[in-house]
Amino acid sequence: MLDLHTHTFFSDGSYVPAELARRCKVKGYRGLALTDHCDHSNLASVLEKTTRFARETGGAAHGVKVLPGCEITHAPPELVPDLVQRARELGAEVVLVHGESLAEPVAEGTNEAAVEAGADVLAHPGLVSEEVARKAAENDVLLEVSARKGHCLTNGHVVQTARRTGAGLSFGSDGHEGSDYPTLQHARNIAAGAGMEPDEIRDMFANNARLLDLDPPSL
Repeated sequence: MLDLHTHTFFSDGSYVPAELARRCKVKGYRGLALTDHCDHSNLASVLEKTTRFARETGGAAHGVKVLPGCEITHAPPELVPDLVQRARELGAEVVLVHGESLAEPVAEGTNEAAVEAGADVLAHPGLVSEEVARKAAENDVLLEVSARKGHCLTNGHVVQTARRTGAGLSFGSDGHEGSDYPTLQHARNIAAGAGMEPDEIRDMFANNARLLDLDPPSL
C-alpha cells in the first residue's frame, strides 16, 4: 500500500510519525507522504519537523519509506501559489492542496489555484470542473480519490471527469487515526466503488508510486 495523504499530530492526526509508520507497516504499507495541514502560520514549523524526521530515519521508519510533505488547507486561493512554492523551498517532496470538498466550506477558486500553482495532488476536489481537470492534466497535477468520509462522496464524479479530460488520479487515505488507513484491498474496493476499472486502479497506484519513488504494488 502506498499513501500520499496522511496526518500526524503536527496538525490534527493522532500519532507521531514513527507510530504512524509502524501502524501502517502492520497493514502492509511500503510508503507514506506526511502531509499535515498547513497555511502561512505553521508551514515552516511543520516542514522543519517532518524533514528532520525523514532525514534522521534515513527516509524510512519501520521499513516504510516516508517523505515530508504538506496539505495546504483553507488558504485563500490567491495565496495558494506562494504557499506551494514556499513548501517546496522548505523541503516538501509531496505538496497537496485541500480541494473544494462537499464536506467543508473551502473557498471557491481553490481547485483552480491549486492546479495553476502546480501542486502534486489536488486532494478531494469535490465537483471539480472539466476546465480545472484539463489544466490539471496539462500541469501533471493528480486528482485524488479519497478514502475519507465526506470527502469520498464525489469520488465517482472525480473519476468520470478525469476520464473525460485525461487527468491523472492518485489515492489518499486522508488518515488521521489508525482506523482511517485502509489495506491495499480495501483501497482497491474504494476505487472500484467509484467506478474505476482494474487498469485505471493500476495507473492510479502507479502515480502514487512515482511520487514516492517506489515500485507500484502488485494488483
